[in-house]
Amino acid sequence: MKSIIRKIEPRDEPRWRVLWDGYCRFYEREPDEAITRHLWARIMDPASPVQAIAAEQDGHVIGISNYLPHDNTSTLTPVCYLQDLYVEPGLRAGGVGQQLIDWLVAEMKRQGWSRLYWNTKESNYRARGLYDKYTPHSGFLRYVINNPDA
Repeated sequence: MKSIIRKIEPRDEPRWRVLWDGYCRFYEREPDEAITRHLWARIMDPASPVQAIAAEQDGHVIGISNYLPHDNTSTLTPVCYLQDLYVEPGLRAGGVGQQLIDWLVAEMKRQGWSRLYWNTKESNYRARGLYDKYTPHSGFLRYVINNPDA
């Protein structure tokens, strides 16, 4: 079934929260209310670079994507980081994730971003099956240093 992909709206918050919590748990972290509230406020703030889209079917939000256009040191135009993509578990493999990514690819062209990029766990084979249809794995490894004081 084809979804309507659109910018997230204030009325989507309850459903976005359910999907966001699912996303957090998928990546083995417990949802944190302070972070969730802060993220939603940034998505709703037009001055913030954090943005989100929703996949809707029959008036029900079934998928979300949070993304972040930003400047880059090796391009003349901004790039876009697709930070979070989550589809309701029972509706996966039905094309919703692809529709969310396709919307972002079209937005990349509309906005003139140099690239769209994202990360996933190496073991996330189901998502990687979709991602590999767009582009081969970049070959880059990600290193993370967490601030224990933050």
